[in-house]
Amino acid sequence: MEFLTQEFALYVLAGFVAQLIDGALGMAYGVSASSLLSVFGVSPQVVSATVHAAECFTTGASGISHHAFGNVDKVLFRRLLIPAVIGAVVGAYILTSIDGKVLKPYISIYLVIMGAVIIAKAFTRVPPRKVTTHLAPLGFFGALVDAMCGGGWGPIVASNLIIRGNDTRITVGSVNAVEFFVTLAASITFFLTIGLTHWNIILALAIGGVIAAPLAAWAAKHIPHKPFMVLVGLLIVVINSLRIFKIL
Repeated sequence: MEFLTQEFALYVLAGFVAQLIDGALGMAYGVSASSLLSVFGVSPQVVSATVHAAECFTTGASGISHHAFGNVDKVLFRRLLIPAVIGAVVGAYILTSIDGKVLKPYISIYLVIMGAVIIAKAFTRVPPRKVTTHLAPLGFFGALVDAMCGGGWGPIVASNLIIRGNDTRITVGSVNAVEFFVTLAASITFFLTIGLTHWNIILALAIGGVIAAPLAAWAAKHIPHKPFMVLVGLLIVVINSLRIFKIL
């Protein structure tokens, strides 16, 4: 088949690695995949549309896997869901007329700070607590940025909940479960406004992500709490520091 090329295989590998990171740590699929497509000169609108289309498959598999491993808090899931869907639709619509790159440096600076705080939290004894406040604006803002910048839902929402004391495993599982609906809402909006292209890339990213989803959910359940938080924090700091350096 024509689409079974070396380039296609690389996209499958990229989807696998991106979902392995995202499913285990609650973030970075969009950031990783968007960075890859940007290297090939794809426009921000097409990057976000393509990545979100692929994520419909990967986040669906990830959400099911996290639910099977008991990583999803139903109350947290429900309270994030509706605001997140609204934010995704609004963000995708705005991106069709405004370049999402304008927001990236500010979001990256914010995320570097959040990552550093998470690392610090891993080495301090803070009583865990169930976060129940300010979930609606968090879900809306996280999805808005995600749709406009091609990624950011996990780093913004998961890092905020973890910093505030929410259980890391439950946060990762619940945020991943909601992400399916965020990507679906954004994808539908993109399809109705600018259409969808690059189906070979979407298929490759989806295949790699679906394969990685169960392994990532297993890792989220079994990685010890402190190194888990350190990994999340380092991931946020490194990725967004590189993005800031690239902009400068």
